[in-house]
Amino acid sequence: MNILPDFDNCSTAIIGKNASATGRLLMAHNEDNGKSVSQTHVVPRAKHEAGETITFGDADGVIPQVPETYAYLWSEFRSLGEFGGESFSDSFFNEWGVAVASNSCQSSKISENEPVKMGLGYGLRRLIAERAKTAREGVEIAAQLVSQFGYRSSRCYQICDKDEAWVFQVVTGTNYVARRVGDDEVYFIPNWYTIHEIDFSDTDHKKFYWSEDLVPCAIRNGWYKPAKENDYSDFDFALTYQGDLTPPKTNTDRSDVGWKGLTGKKMPYRTFSIKAEKKYSAEDLKNLLRAHYMEWEEDLKDDPTMSPHRYGLCRDTTNEGFVVEFADDPNLTCVWRAFPRTCGAPFMPWYVGILKVPDGYEMMNWKASQVTHFAVDPSELQCDTSLAYWAFHRLQNMLEFDYKFCEKTIRDTIDELEKEWDKTKPVIDAAYLSLKKENETYAKQILTDYTAMQAKRAWQWAEETTMDLVDMRNQARMDFWRATGE
Repeated sequence: MNILPDFDNCSTAIIGKNASATGRLLMAHNEDNGKSVSQTHVVPRAKHEAGETITFGDADGVIPQVPETYAYLWSEFRSLGEFGGESFSDSFFNEWGVAVASNSCQSSKISENEPVKMGLGYGLRRLIAERAKTAREGVEIAAQLVSQFGYRSSRCYQICDKDEAWVFQVVTGTNYVARRVGDDEVYFIPNWYTIHEIDFSDTDHKKFYWSEDLVPCAIRNGWYKPAKENDYSDFDFALTYQGDLTPPKTNTDRSDVGWKGLTGKKMPYRTFSIKAEKKYSAEDLKNLLRAHYMEWEEDLKDDPTMSPHRYGLCRDTTNEGFVVEFADDPNLTCVWRAFPRTCGAPFMPWYVGILKVPDGYEMMNWKASQVTHFAVDPSELQCDTSLAYWAFHRLQNMLEFDYKFCEKTIRDTIDELEKEWDKTKPVIDAAYLSLKKENETYAKQILTDYTAMQAKRAWQWAEETTMDLVDMRNQARMDFWRATGE
């Protein structure tokens, strides 16, 4: 029984803080969702009345509201279709430095003999962002909500802060398991469950959380039988709840590309994490998210105009990529963002502490977006030159006609922008920290102005680069015809 179709998209990597060149955790994510448009919101803190509740358009749970919700940066995707199309694609970065992203997973097994609660879906990620001060607290909030209301999909959430990363894998219903990524580990996932063994003696939750009915449910439904009675040491969550699946090529290829990019070698499919053999930087993760499918160079021999966007991490459905560089001060946590496809756009610096969204990166305000997130107007998917998204969209489509022809121009100009940001960002960090001692709001205005300026530059770059490539391609064709005409 499938509640949602199987998806084969999205990729996430996490670097534990001891394996990171920054001394703090690093998180990277490519969001793949096809036909959707994106916008960004800054949502402020809010007070709520006693007895207030919250609902979401894709599930029937009525969730009691908390007295106060936290501020967050919201990357929102909007598209048509049931429940707003790709409503499970959004990412959140809150004022406490907690980041939440997810990967769809191939469907979990569902009991056919027991009622299955499915009161939550999309809303889980937003509730974590609104309520959690740490990644661990985010896991505990998710666990409580899923236990109480149930979940309507099969999904893997990455919930991170500067010190800890937790992977929360949830099945359709009320069961889940969470595992912490080790401080000296590197983690990567495409779209399948990756948590296998569970230390059920870890009642202090140093490394694991799990639902009370996780194993009993599997036993009742005949999905698992312990080798020894009451001894669950041979329990494998991924195999028990998802089975020994045959994943699509897009998943296996992204697993191979991802692990090879991180470690130089392939790993067994459904590997959770490995001990890091080096220190990783944000730059390493940007390069990882730009990785294309391995057979591209061979395919170019048959078709020199072949696009590289098939089965790699950067692919035809990629709509945003980001690398989170966590900071001790959450306002200085930088979300390096590129969209739609990561290979054809610079990773722009967006500070979590900004006071407002840069002009042109938001088609409607956050309140209207929350109300209409599951009721998108078709007009929103029409090209609008007043919005930055469409400048990047046009450039990316231009690349598809002859990627190899465009590649050097794109790569060189992206490198120029990113190298400049690598130099100026530390100066902005220092200015913020200095002014914060006197006035935090004024200090956050520095972050806001800098983010807006660089977002505007990236937008202009996209428009100018598109025209440069059009002119270059036109000139090349004219030179070709003149040469053959002689």
